[in-house]
Order: sequence, then C-alpha cells, then structure tokens
Amino acid sequence: MNTSTLDKLRKLKFFGMYHAFKSCLETGQTAEYTTDELLAHLVEAEWDDRQNRRIERTIMYAKFRYKASVENIHYHADRSIDRNQVMRLADCTFVDRNENLLITGSTGIGKSYIASAIGHQACIQGYRVFYASTPKLFAKLKMAKADGSYMKETAKLERQQLLILDDFGIQPFDAQSRAALMEVIEDRHGKTSLIITSQLPVSKWYEVIGEKTIADAILDRIVHDAHRIELKGESMRKRRPAEPEKGYLENHL
Repeated sequence: MNTSTLDKLRKLKFFGMYHAFKSCLETGQTAEYTTDELLAHLVEAEWDDRQNRRIERTIMYAKFRYKASVENIHYHADRSIDRNQVMRLADCTFVDRNENLLITGSTGIGKSYIASAIGHQACIQGYRVFYASTPKLFAKLKMAKADGSYMKETAKLERQQLLILDDFGIQPFDAQSRAALMEVIEDRHGKTSLIITSQLPVSKWYEVIGEKTIADAILDRIVHDAHRIELKGESMRKRRPAEPEKGYLENHL
C-alpha cells in the first residue's frame, strides 16, 4: 500500500509529500506520529516544497546578473551605505507603496550587487521581478518595434511589480529609446516600483535622456520621493579578495 501511495503522490506531483512520506517510511518515523501529526507533517512538507519551487521560478524568471544576498553586503564605512536603510528596503514595503530606489556610484563599487540583493528579497517575498541591463533592454525594444512584438514586450515589463534597470545612463538615449523609456515609465508610474543603478549622479540624467521636455517628464516620475543610495569610495575590484560581497569579484572578472 505504501509503495502505491508513494507512486500516486509522485504522479500527482506532490513532491514535498512524496519525499517526506518516503523519509518517514525509511526511518520508521511513521510510528512516532499520530494520524493528525503525520498528516500535518506531510502537508507542511508539501507547502514548503511548493513555496521553495515558486521562489526558484521567480528568481529564474527575474534573470538577475548576480546571485546576491542582503546578508553578504559589506558595510565599509567609506562606501557610505546605511545598514538600517538597506534592511528597511530589503523588507520590500517600498514595492507595496510603488516607490522607487535609485543607486548611484562609480564603476565597480557594488551598485548592481545591492540592487540584485534587494531584488532577490523581493522574489522571496513573492513579488514579480525583472532585472535588465538598460542598454540591452532598449536595444531589444527597438528590435521589437521592427518585428511587431513591441506591445508584448512592454506589457511584460508592465506586469512586473519591481523592474531593475541596471547601468542606466551608460550611453545617451536616442529618440526611439527615449520614447520607449517614457512609455515604460508612464506605464509603471504610481502602480509599480523601479530600482535604477547608474554611474552618473541623478543631476546628470537629464543629459543622457536628452530632449528637456521628455527628460523632465521622465525624471519627475522616477525621482519624486524616491529612496536613494549614493555609494562612495573605490571600486570593489581594487579591494583585497576577502573584502567584497561574497561572490562579487568572481562575477566581475
């Protein structure tokens, strides 16, 4: 009977229950449980398994550039990172409030790592997240304009509760990319959240966006009441190997 039950659990894709029940049988723990306790144990195992698989799917779909975690952020005094601020952002209530986060600082200082770490936290808490290199994203949207899939691509972006735009301003926006940026920001304004990382201070974003009227409209929607992390100090690549966030150097070299 137990073999048949295990086979049915596997076919029904109740993998949490399957592995928990199989483990109980192999270790003889079934005798230690009452019927209610065994049922509760199996249901809890199934719940945990489904939650873990959901998180894994969400993280995989987000397409993070780095495998990052808030626990592995290093709060060097010369980087000007406020641990309390990061921990408040990591609870992701800013996503509930449809607020934005702007992370600026020089190349290699850890902007993308922090953005990815907070993005991972959002995935764990059940938010839909998508990470994109800004230049690559808008190059893709240009191609989508040409092949007729533009509306599909922008609709996919709009569905994300948290959109991470990495390397914003690394190259100036041309007219087509500027129009696409305006559309993406307008679709999300007041409904979802953004994390933007940039080597440039926010005051320089007008120049890379171009077209003052459009830049004003975009930045008014992005910057107003946004949280900010302004990193300082030298590139993390120049630090001793023991100092960077875990896994950061290998992802950069």
